[in-house]
Amino acid sequence: MRLPVSCPACDKTLKVSKLKCESCETEVSGMFALPKLLTLPEEDLEFILEFVKSGGSLKKMSDQMNRSYPVVRNTLDQIIEKLKEQ
Repeated sequence: MRLPVSCPACDKTLKVSKLKCESCETEVSGMFALPKLLTLPEEDLEFILEFVKSGGSLKKMSDQMNRSYPVVRNTLDQIIEKLKEQ
């Protein structure tokens, strides 16, 4: 199950309020922002994961995805813009 990032009632971005160690049960409470990457849609996260696994090569990505280089480049550019907006 993916970590929820939006409020189911009002769609605002959720914050993390508690972290717990499963080993010793230590708890840390506060108000922590989610990492920017976690706020991206699942398909964008998958793209980023594949991009990193390909060594950051858009050419390799285009071969793996069976898509043209410009399409893959455009996808990356769109993800970058989403991250800039946050």
